[in-house]
Amino acid sequence: MLGYYWLLPEIGLIDALYMTMITLSTVGFGEIAPMSDAAKLFTIFFIMISLTVFAYGLKEMTQYFLTENIFEKIKQKKMNNMTASLKDHTLICGYGRQAAQRLLNHGHPFVVIEQNPDLIKGQNKINFILGDARQDGILEQANIKTAKHLIAALPNDVDNLFVVLSAREFNPELLIVSRLTEDSNRSKLKRAGANHIIMPDKIGGDHMASLLMVPDLIYFLEKLSWLEEDSPNLEEIAIDALPKKYLDQSLSDLDIRRKTNCNVIGFRSAQGQLMINPHAEMKLESHCKLIVLGNSAAIAKLNTMFNLD
Repeated sequence: MLGYYWLLPEIGLIDALYMTMITLSTVGFGEIAPMSDAAKLFTIFFIMISLTVFAYGLKEMTQYFLTENIFEKIKQKKMNNMTASLKDHTLICGYGRQAAQRLLNHGHPFVVIEQNPDLIKGQNKINFILGDARQDGILEQANIKTAKHLIAALPNDVDNLFVVLSAREFNPELLIVSRLTEDSNRSKLKRAGANHIIMPDKIGGDHMASLLMVPDLIYFLEKLSWLEEDSPNLEEIAIDALPKKYLDQSLSDLDIRRKTNCNVIGFRSAQGQLMINPHAEMKLESHCKLIVLGNSAAIAKLNTMFNLD
């Protein structure tokens, strides 16, 4: 504006501002005063500078949206707000597709903590936190103090050890399942506070050998699922979750098979002892659990019978 004001003495400040705006906006309006050579050179220079600034600004804005991924940040902030209200949920440290899919289909709330954004890209149904699960701040962000379970599924045993130690410190009541790669690290994870330790390689090897030795049995076990409507389901029922009237009743008193078409195939005592195919006179006691087998319709009847819906 000052350039036009100095180079065209016959115009005022308002006219100079007007000339500046029509030049910047490239609307094509005519000049309001005869242009001297100096004013023309100034206009050419001014247009080139304006286009350069505009192009640079467009480049920086595009780069910000592409490299900083502003949309992912907005999505992450929304998920963080949802996570803050979760309670009795499960934390999955290290995205495991099978574990997440099981929990998702079972309707159990969970949060995935994952460092690699490519692994969780496009997973719109999953609550995730992009970060390092070994950091206390990330665990707190996932609301670990109100969580019920934690799955430490990082590929490195040392990393899982850090996660288990931190998680147990934050939440002493947490049920922790940890992945293990080297069997020599099992005792360390136990001491750190892991309730259950899983070796995927060992399970995979046992499974392949079992397919050769007892294929029909393995086929039946593979059909046990939470996901398919008519497939057989194994269900675990905590006695303490049942109405008080069922305490001290025997399995024969309950008559579960006739009423629901479910079969009681296991009983876990308060001391952790597991009984397969418990006898009919076994009584329900506090801190014990029933393991029942049935399809989804039978399990639904069982839940109705025990008022667990």
